[in-house]
Amino acid sequence: MEKIIEIQNLKKSFGRLDVLKNVSCFFGGGVVSILGPNASGKTTLIKSILGMVVPGSGDILFKGRSVLHSFDYKRRIGYMPQIGHYPDNMKIGQLFRMVMDIRQQEASDTDLLKAFQLEGMYHKTMRTLSGGTLQKVSAALAFLFSPDVLILDEPSAGLDPFASETLREKIMAVRSAGKLVLVTSHILSEADELSDDILYLYEGQIRFFRSLADLKAETGEQKLGKALTQILNAVSC
Repeated sequence: MEKIIEIQNLKKSFGRLDVLKNVSCFFGGGVVSILGPNASGKTTLIKSILGMVVPGSGDILFKGRSVLHSFDYKRRIGYMPQIGHYPDNMKIGQLFRMVMDIRQQEASDTDLLKAFQLEGMYHKTMRTLSGGTLQKVSAALAFLFSPDVLILDEPSAGLDPFASETLREKIMAVRSAGKLVLVTSHILSEADELSDDILYLYEGQIRFFRSLADLKAETGEQKLGKALTQILNAVSC
């Protein structure tokens, strides 16, 4: 399997708190769900990949090249934050145009823009939007330039069932195209439905990183939640 993103001995501390402790792994194509309890290091890991957090030591490679102190690779990643923060007085249409101007690219994937009917809301300012609509904006922006890698942080949070299903179908479509999708989620049923692989973080370390099929085969369980419970109980004994 081609290594699209490789994490090498990554460490990160905030003061005396060690958040990532010598994390090493690599990601190829497909959907990888990054799971773990609160404060396990999930957000720090994805923000390190995005260059939003500078690790204390270790390296991150994007298709074999270090991303540390680099910016060009970010053009090939689409990011959907758990909570999007945008200028209050900016209109939706202005936001999309600004992002295209900054990227110096025109939109190449407007599927979600159309599915969420955002074009009809271009005149609305960001401060007037509901949390769910803000999530739709963030999702549409993440996919807008057909990136090689999608990083989605709690993507269904705040979305209504129809919008969640629309986003799920889009994730499955880019997965079929061979792209890499990294998803953090607290919703195990969502991870069960979407994932090829499960990376489980605990206290800044990888507890396990296996395919979903192997987890279920090893435990004899058909649901991810029950499989995780069985494996974590066995590890803690």
